[in-house]
Amino acid sequence: MTEHSHNHKHHDICHHHGEVSEKSVNLLLLSFVVNMMLSVVEIIGGIWAGSVALIGDALHNTSDALSILIAVIAFKIGHKKASAKYTYGFKRAEIIGGFVNLILLFISGIYLLIEGIERLIAPQPIDGMLIIFISILALLIDAATAKISHHDSHHNTNMKMVFVHNLADAFGSIGVIISGFCVVKFGFYRVDGIIALLIASYMICQSIISFPKIVNILMNAAPDNINIEDIKQTILQINGVKGIHHVHLWCINENDIGLECHVETCQLQIIPQIASLVQEKFGISHCNIQIEEKDCCEHCKL
Repeated sequence: MTEHSHNHKHHDICHHHGEVSEKSVNLLLLSFVVNMMLSVVEIIGGIWAGSVALIGDALHNTSDALSILIAVIAFKIGHKKASAKYTYGFKRAEIIGGFVNLILLFISGIYLLIEGIERLIAPQPIDGMLIIFISILALLIDAATAKISHHDSHHNTNMKMVFVHNLADAFGSIGVIISGFCVVKFGFYRVDGIIALLIASYMICQSIISFPKIVNILMNAAPDNINIEDIKQTILQINGVKGIHHVHLWCINENDIGLECHVETCQLQIIPQIASLVQEKFGISHCNIQIEEKDCCEHCKL
């Protein structure tokens, strides 16, 4: 016999601390519109000033604006209720959105790396004052967008990627301001390439660091902080439990953990006790427990 158990207390905690608020999502949508307008201004300004750097920053800012839009769409889909086809709901839409943003971050980093090397080899003459003025505007917008996404970035990979994108943009704007200053005061064009390489390194490192976590969730891997053997030993200590097998542990999303197992016992009423124990000790809120009188391992395919 199988019973499906959820611990609602833990779920409420996750909802409060693990999910992105509707207010943050709406602010991100506004940030998308503002960042797209900024990209248009930067492209026009770059053409006017003859600055490849500013045009490149505009293209990078456009990719970041698209990452914000992807995040917003993912959050909206993630809040949809479960259906007959998607019985677990749509929470992993945020993980998929985070994965797409991670790839965009890596590609943007590679693009900046190439641009930085090219600017070191063949620096371009630019209108320093116009670049400084536009970059100050970009810095204010990037900093505001980074501030919006920072609040939820600690517990949500999708929001973290948006935050990293915009933080890199803010650093990029500072770099372009410094470049403009160096051009105006010293006629030193190669500083633009140096700063571009530093920003590219930051973006590439962040994407590589975040890659294993998000792939593990998509691959239904067990959480790094929970050992399956510890779960088995904990359940085996309950009076009446003779054995446990067919144990599967996975992350439904970044905040919800699922457990499936077969428990050998003659006591059906033991299921709530198991669910409560694994939630209390391991934070597992989603349990699918099957009760059996004997080991069925020879029939279990997974």
